[in-house]
Amino acid sequence: MQEMALGLVHPECDFIAQLREDEHACLQAAERMPNTTLGCPSTWDGLLCWPKAGSGEWVTLPCPDFFSHFSSESGAVKRNCTVTGWSEPFPPYPVACPVPLELLAEEKSYFSTVKIIYTMGHSISVVTLFVGIAILVTLRRLRCPRNYIHTQLFATFILKAGAVFLKDATLFHGDNTDHCSFSTVLCKVSVAASHLATMTNFSWLLAEAVYLTCLLASTSPSVRCPFWWLVLAGWGFPLLFVGTWVGFKWAFEDIACWDLDNSSPYWWIIKGPIILSVGVNFGLFLNIVRILLRKLELAQGSLHTQSQYWRLSKSTLFLIPLFGIHYIIFNFLPDNAGLGIRLPLELGLGSFQGFIVAILYCFLNQEVRTEISRRWHGHDPELLPARPTRARWTMPSGSGVKVLTSVC
Repeated sequence: MQEMALGLVHPECDFIAQLREDEHACLQAAERMPNTTLGCPSTWDGLLCWPKAGSGEWVTLPCPDFFSHFSSESGAVKRNCTVTGWSEPFPPYPVACPVPLELLAEEKSYFSTVKIIYTMGHSISVVTLFVGIAILVTLRRLRCPRNYIHTQLFATFILKAGAVFLKDATLFHGDNTDHCSFSTVLCKVSVAASHLATMTNFSWLLAEAVYLTCLLASTSPSVRCPFWWLVLAGWGFPLLFVGTWVGFKWAFEDIACWDLDNSSPYWWIIKGPIILSVGVNFGLFLNIVRILLRKLELAQGSLHTQSQYWRLSKSTLFLIPLFGIHYIIFNFLPDNAGLGIRLPLELGLGSFQGFIVAILYCFLNQEVRTEISRRWHGHDPELLPARPTRARWTMPSGSGVKVLTSVC
């Protein structure tokens, strides 16, 4: 199990696993040696395995391999076999194999700052998303399939934030937690929930793009977009892939807390569909822009229609950050490359995605603002006739082509 763990964990956990293997090999080698009262026996001091030596003999060993992670300078440690046994290491490990404590302090401060930023970002996003869902669900004139998809997307961002909070509370609840060997059912559930939240988030971003493409590409108001199929796919596929991943991890790679698997082949059960959805979303974004440009060209004779399409096109501008173009770049880089850039983008900036989605889909939405204004000024929207949930079409003069002027 220890051998299989190597290569499937974070670098710092690789160091610990390597030390444990070295200790095990050292102790086994010492047991195979015949007992003798002369000289010094083979021994393990916690970092290095000192071989058997004769009395008065000096043994020199290089610093453990993982010290090269902190310093490019190679060091060495000596020990003397005396009549009373092994002497203390000379020079001491902190001198011979120095670790820059200020660097470790800076790293700890950096990670703490990143955690504060993404915790604040997710908290703000959750509050904003709950308010957005309440508005879209409460106001009857806003109830339509496209806004229902918006609320599903809002829910995935809330689920994503909740999974982050659960994972932090489970894995990083104390400074003394050894997450290289920490393994409980709750921590595995938190990691699986985190993957499920991420996958549902990407699947509903895809559902948004598919539904908008369907509305723009349809040439008849009688054409209905597959809303319930999107609901089934948006929640079903993530459950299928995460369930498959959990089964493989439980059966073949039940290591630590399941969060140390970036090099595991089973990681592609999660990573593969996400990368595919990001690629498809990017293609749909380009297709949406193409359709909008073509329809705007057809509507050149009508300033009102152009205004309607421009209002609709502005809603697609946020698709670029939502589709996670930065994920396309970073998912094709090695997992340990560019951490200084990836952490602020994926954790810091990514935590505010839910806030941005709620602002653009709800609070800056002209129809939402109109309904809120009606209620604020004393006009009860419930007394007004319900707004039709299907698309409205007009015939711009001279074009001979029906164009979409309002979608829901």
